[in-house]
Amino acid sequence: MSDKTANAYIEPRKLDLDSRFTFKCHSAVSCFTACCRGINIILTPYDIIRLKNRLNLPSDQFLAIYTEPRLLEKTDLPVVTLKLLDDERNSCPFVRDGEGCLIYEDRPTNCRYYPLGVASLSHKEGADDGEFYFFVHEDHCKGFEEDAQWTVGRWRKDQGVDIHDEINAGWTDLVVRKRSFPSNIKLTEEAKKMFFLVSYNIDKYRQFVFDSSFLDRYAVDPETQADIREDDVALLAFGIRWLHWLLFKQGEFASKQTDSHPAPASDK
Repeated sequence: MSDKTANAYIEPRKLDLDSRFTFKCHSAVSCFTACCRGINIILTPYDIIRLKNRLNLPSDQFLAIYTEPRLLEKTDLPVVTLKLLDDERNSCPFVRDGEGCLIYEDRPTNCRYYPLGVASLSHKEGADDGEFYFFVHEDHCKGFEEDAQWTVGRWRKDQGVDIHDEINAGWTDLVVRKRSFPSNIKLTEEAKKMFFLVSYNIDKYRQFVFDSSFLDRYAVDPETQADIREDDVALLAFGIRWLHWLLFKQGEFASKQTDSHPAPASDK
């Protein structure tokens, strides 16, 4: 599930973890930071956590300043994209000429993958081969002319994207599962609000868990409560598990009341 730029050429060749390629990006290449202009980057839940913590902002403020809402194609799910600067190149707000990325250590998942993209096929129960990789070619990119040799697997590990994918895995499964539904099956507005809350507004979701009647309706053990009160990643994993149960009745989520979920998950 990748959405890097509308002006890129996607090579129609599926890659696996052992596929080889040559690429290197550094400040001496003539196209340095060109790939940070005119982009369309869908942010993942872990991207939001890393970025809002890097900037020392609560998640709702980060969303208001740095993102734009949209509905994800074929899913009707609410997601956010990185808000670009209103300059002549539609630049990423975190890139500077000559300096590159100011938040490089916490850059989004799609930026880490570049020049690769990742896609997930329709959800199938028990399938373990539904993900593949591909090249994102842009006319300006000179990185493919460099001499550094990679496999897809080595690139993912070197860029730290394997960790991002692991943390985002449950969320990605939610998106792919919803995309596999017939188009006439829609989530309710309340269900979509809950999806957005867990996915992006993690600080508000923490308030929802601890300051509402949530813990009166769901059985959450003290150890888990302690973890999710302090750890954003633990809270995200907890929230994704709750969404799987809430939206698709998948997995187990102990409820103190049989009719306690906020709203029906879907409407036809």
